[in-house]
Amino acid sequence: MENSNTITPKFSALIPLFVFVCTFLGVGIYQNDFYALPAPIAVIAGIIVAFLMFRQSINSKIKTLLQGCGDDKILTMCLIYLLAGAFATITKSTGSVDAIVSLGLDYINIQYIYFGIFIIAGFLSVSTGTSVGAIVALAPIVIGIAEKSSVDLSILCGALLGGSMFGDNLSVISDTTIAATQSLGCKMSDKFKQNIKIAIPAALFTIAILIIQGLGLKEVATETVTYNYSVLKIVPYLLVITLSIVGVNVFITLLLGVLSGIFLGLIYGDFTLLESTKIAYTGFTSMTEIFLLSLLTGGLAALVKKNGGIDFILLKIKTLIKSKKSAQFGIATLVSTINMAIANNTVSIIISGPIAKTINDEYGLDNKKTASILDIFACITQGLLPYGAQVLMILSFSNGKIDYLDLVSNTWYLALLFIYTLLFISFKPLRFGSN
Repeated sequence: MENSNTITPKFSALIPLFVFVCTFLGVGIYQNDFYALPAPIAVIAGIIVAFLMFRQSINSKIKTLLQGCGDDKILTMCLIYLLAGAFATITKSTGSVDAIVSLGLDYINIQYIYFGIFIIAGFLSVSTGTSVGAIVALAPIVIGIAEKSSVDLSILCGALLGGSMFGDNLSVISDTTIAATQSLGCKMSDKFKQNIKIAIPAALFTIAILIIQGLGLKEVATETVTYNYSVLKIVPYLLVITLSIVGVNVFITLLLGVLSGIFLGLIYGDFTLLESTKIAYTGFTSMTEIFLLSLLTGGLAALVKKNGGIDFILLKIKTLIKSKKSAQFGIATLVSTINMAIANNTVSIIISGPIAKTINDEYGLDNKKTASILDIFACITQGLLPYGAQVLMILSFSNGKIDYLDLVSNTWYLALLFIYTLLFISFKPLRFGSN
């Protein structure tokens, strides 16, 4: 009889995971909408298959499932999601998003509009933690600017996509950042400081290109637009970003962000105190899908791991790993491949996170660097997928005025981030240890 403490690597143990991915992917392809089927339902399909396949008693399988769901990293991730959701809805209700957009457009000369949209999109997504949210807020404005001026819509949309992914990748309240840092067990502030070393050079080169591309643009005589906003409404975002960089506990950071948003909303009369609690709760419920997805994926991963699935993946990856650097490339390839399959960068990090953590520890890599690699390659893949939400949304807003190739060929940031990250992994001297 097999020793209960020994796990035999088995390919068959991965079948429930494949069921989850294939169900999610299959419905997305069939419906031409990768968000048609709620991801938690697809995970449940995988869990059902695991219960039918694996030989332990039903009580044993339930215990393993609950242990996976109740893992401290998973629960920490879920609680952070709730606070991040509350922060996003409170600040949106106070008009903070509109304030960021209006402040930027109020001071941008037409020659710097490409660079300006990149910066506004970056600040908006780093502040709100969502690239999709930044695109939704700015895409109509971008289309309007293109219609009333001499700007190239494909360059403008490329700047929007690049800036949105730049901010999302760096944001301390982004679900991808939360998933990556919790999977690797590192602080968000440490991951941010590591991440920015890679992202900033790519962003600076992108800005230089966008400024050069905009030098020949000329103003078109149109009616003057007056933007009404209060700079104070940006304070909650600045507070959260500052506290995160300083290294304040993420729960305290987000709680202070929520309270500052409520305070500003009360001062400006945007809502009453009672209404603010309902808005915050709406933020909680907006995170229901990612909350359940994280819980259930943790449970499914525990079932797959107990039956040798994770060990099988590690065994195969190890045959390709010849050095510490190739271990990092292996992690990058893993998360990118999963992201291409399911078109969701958060889910891809949640799935690949435990495997990345195991490789990280076994090869003595740096936790925060590995977390950055996970987030960056998920970001790059998601931003370039023709069936990814970000690309589809921009193309939808453009109403056929640009196509996929027009968009990605002008998204300089993602291409430069990819190149610079490869160089960073290949040539930067490695410092080992978990911190």
